[in-house]
Amino acid sequence: MRKINIIYVGGFKASEKYYREAMDEYTKRLGAEFAIEKIEIRAEPLPEDPNQSQIDACLVAEGKKILGRLNANAFKIALCIEGNHLTSERFASLLYGEKAESSKSVDFVIGSSHGLCDEVKKTADFLLSLSSLTFSHRLAAVMLSEQLYRAYSIKTGRKYHK
Repeated sequence: MRKINIIYVGGFKASEKYYREAMDEYTKRLGAEFAIEKIEIRAEPLPEDPNQSQIDACLVAEGKKILGRLNANAFKIALCIEGNHLTSERFASLLYGEKAESSKSVDFVIGSSHGLCDEVKKTADFLLSLSSLTFSHRLAAVMLSEQLYRAYSIKTGRKYHK
């Protein structure tokens, strides 16, 4: 069984349990194929209207926490706006490709609403963008979970992917 870690900054609010439930549903479907661990990194507090230096300091602090949770031998994929746009088929090829298959785990990283620091992006083996549109990090986690299940469906020829 392969290991996938989904490392994300900021938790799911109690009033937004539907995000967690959706993410749990897709990861449950992958139980036979992958051992999936969801790792929540606490977001750094920011003032109501932060300036760029405060945001940068926040990203660096969050980045240190993220880097501390990445597996040294993992294939690391950072989700960020400037990442590569892939079709679902190409994402499946990435997930089941030689680099990912030969790694101890695949670690996905989702930043806070301000993104990821440069150090985390430099550490990543691949930068992935889910869309040119902007989504909350909670919704991005759900979308990633769905795409993991879709990639599995593509790989195994299941009807889910059409």
